[in-house]
Amino acid sequence: MNTPILYAGDTSLCGAAAYLGGILAHAGLSFDYVASDTPISAVLHSAEHSLYLISDYPVKNLRDSDFDRLVGRVRDGAGLLMIGGWESFHGAAGEYGGTPLAEALPVAIAAADDRVNCAQPCLVEKLCDHPIVAGLPLDRPPGIGGYNRLTARAEATTILAARHFAVSRAADGSYAFAKGEAAPLLVVGAFGRGRTAAFASDVAPHWVGGLVDWGDGRVAARAPQPEAGDVEVGSWYARLFTNLVRWTAGMS
Repeated sequence: MNTPILYAGDTSLCGAAAYLGGILAHAGLSFDYVASDTPISAVLHSAEHSLYLISDYPVKNLRDSDFDRLVGRVRDGAGLLMIGGWESFHGAAGEYGGTPLAEALPVAIAAADDRVNCAQPCLVEKLCDHPIVAGLPLDRPPGIGGYNRLTARAEATTILAARHFAVSRAADGSYAFAKGEAAPLLVVGAFGRGRTAAFASDVAPHWVGGLVDWGDGRVAARAPQPEAGDVEVGSWYARLFTNLVRWTAGMS
């Protein structure tokens, strides 16, 4: 097994965290897990991790010493990945903007509620080649249900965008699709010697939308912790998040 990842958030491993927890286990990636209602300090300070993965984790659970530890480890070469949600970035209750962790991310966090919910199609659009998306058929893009609106830093690379479409139905029953705005969805960069990444949508319902079923096959997975739930997801979804984790952790 690889050097452990520290994964914090997404409620619990019997809830939303079952998705990413299952994918990590399926990929053979070991991880320590901290539920959303649990302070991170004990696990954070007990070991050095290869990747710090924050996803829908309340900022109130981090103390000043926790931020110092996280930022210092990333500066020294660990990876940092934040995945979107109502308690990520700014969100409804995330409010990571202005914290030391925000300075390490490859995106600027909004000063107010940054949540965008998509009632009409919002598709994943590839902007450039990168190991994270290598081999994935993004000419057949999946849809997502929402995301946090972020701004990529000048020195960062935006790999994927969330592309909106306005759909209307004519009197003859035909549909017209009008291409709309795009927003950063996957942005990567560096902080010190560590790799950093921000994925603006969620890894689990509801924001993940059709992305969770994107694939030419199905992957059944379960995290090794006793309390974890079973998940079944699309094969390309599983590969995307596996690639994202491995790249940010410096494993590929």
